[in-house]
Amino acid sequence: MSNSSLFPPVLPEIFGLNAWVRGVADRLSAAGVPALAMPLFARTAPELELGYDPESTKEGRRHKEATSTEGIMADVQASIDWLREALETRDQPLRITVVGFCFGGHAALLAATLTDVVVSLDFYGAGVSRGRPGGGAPSLELLPGVQGELHCLCGSIDPLIPSSEQQAIQAALQRVDPTGLRLRYSAFEGADHGFMCEARDQYHQASAQEGWRLLLEAAHS
Repeated sequence: MSNSSLFPPVLPEIFGLNAWVRGVADRLSAAGVPALAMPLFARTAPELELGYDPESTKEGRRHKEATSTEGIMADVQASIDWLREALETRDQPLRITVVGFCFGGHAALLAATLTDVVVSLDFYGAGVSRGRPGGGAPSLELLPGVQGELHCLCGSIDPLIPSSEQQAIQAALQRVDPTGLRLRYSAFEGADHGFMCEARDQYHQASAQEGWRLLLEAAHS
């Protein structure tokens, strides 16, 4: 284990810590990147595990609406603190990354503002140009506080992040980092919302393979 390894909290979709998001953490761990799948709804439903049917979506959204930016930030920080206590040594300091999907992607963008976070990957985090959990100004307004790297990844035909919002995300990232080297945006042509998840009808194999390449590249940088 080198001091360049990353140990990411994995932030789930609105469906809780279901088999797919646990599988993401397992896949990262198998690639040599110990990972912690973190429940975003620990305050209201710590054992939430949902499928992708309409009733599950409704239930997940109910818990999403009960979150707050402050609560999410505190919980992500707590997971980072736990990782440091469990894994860090004086000779091998941890470099922390965060990866999130859907609502977890939005949370990953928020987490990018934490001092400990070196890299954050926001996969199709919807709503960042419209508001933030618990209410308030759009989460994009927090971008000047990001000191590390942030990569926003969206499907080109994602109905939850229409083209106008994708353009707003790109413009906000470019205003803070005109070089695009630290704050990055990637669009996946023909990909829908949830394109990384094999358990969803929207799974897009080519885009998912490229998404995993970028994720593992960040993890091993």
